This record gives sequence, C-alpha cells and structure tokens, in this order.
Amino acid sequence: MKRNMSNIDRVVRVVLAAVFAYLYFGGIVTGALGIVLVILGAVFILTAVLAFCPLYLPFNLSTYKS
Repeated sequence: MKRNMSNIDRVVRVVLAAVFAYLYFGGIVTGALGIVLVILGAVFILTAVLAFCPLYLPFNLSTYKS
C-alpha cells in the first residue's frame, strides 16, 4: 500500500472519529445511526493509522505530496 493521505487528512479523520465516538457513547446518537457512526469512526482511525485510503484509488486521488 502506497501512502495517499497527508498528515492534515489523517488528523481530520481522527478528530471526526473522536466526535463520532463522543456522540455515540455520550448517548446523543443511538440506534442504527449510532452504530453506523461507530463503524465509520473505526474505519477513519484505521485509514489514519495506515495513511492509506482505498476509496482514493478508483478516483486517482492523493492528498499526500511526496
């Protein structure tokens, strides 16, 4: 996997994942939407750690400047 995410992109994803976790575990968002947010947050954390987003590939996108 070739890196395709900049550090800013990674930080934004971690912040969004934290907001999603707060909304769910704080009881603000519940039910199916809450579960979707938790799963999306987990995906955001995983892609931020790996610095690779598979959805960027089909669109030939990259926020990483080598």
